[in-house]
Amino acid sequence: MINVPRYKGLAQLTTKRLLLRQWQGADKPIFAQMGADPDVMRYFPNQLDKHSSDRLCDKISSLIAERGYGFWAVALQDGEAQQLGCTQPSRFIGFVGLHWQTTIKPERPFMEVGWRLHRDYWGRGYAFEAAQAALNFAFNTLHLEQVYAFTALQNTPSQQLMKRLGMYNTGRDFAHPELPNGHALQMHCLYRISSEGFSAQSSM
Repeated sequence: MINVPRYKGLAQLTTKRLLLRQWQGADKPIFAQMGADPDVMRYFPNQLDKHSSDRLCDKISSLIAERGYGFWAVALQDGEAQQLGCTQPSRFIGFVGLHWQTTIKPERPFMEVGWRLHRDYWGRGYAFEAAQAALNFAFNTLHLEQVYAFTALQNTPSQQLMKRLGMYNTGRDFAHPELPNGHALQMHCLYRISSEGFSAQSSM
């Protein structure tokens, strides 16, 4: 078994418009809104009630504290927030980041890049911008050789983002182990990007 990659300290990433940071208590109500939104949760098996949402938030936060990175809370930089008319400092809009995945076949363990944003912030390129920063951290700070992403076969928007990031479909579709046989979202696709592929994509 490959050891979980760890980062000494608590990583916080910045992009031109975004801050990828540790979770805060004020993020929980907005995250709960996301979990109850049928559009946000369209390609997940269930919507989340507030208790389940808060538990997930706490779990993600604890993994960041333990490993130094994870599914970071994504917040708007002050200048971006002002342009959008947001008055709340460090406005939370969702999460993007990395997770050490040990349960998904046909590849395991592996580093996953993933994202989930509040519907109000779709279509602005935030997921792409934050995921690029997460991949840069994976390859240039953690020095990983490859990163994967997966989603339900029906989730074409996420697959389009994976392709835009320079990831390619491995063609190794699999049944998600946490979904029962016959579930509409059971079958998933697996995308991959290598360190060399990311470097080439970044130089374009």
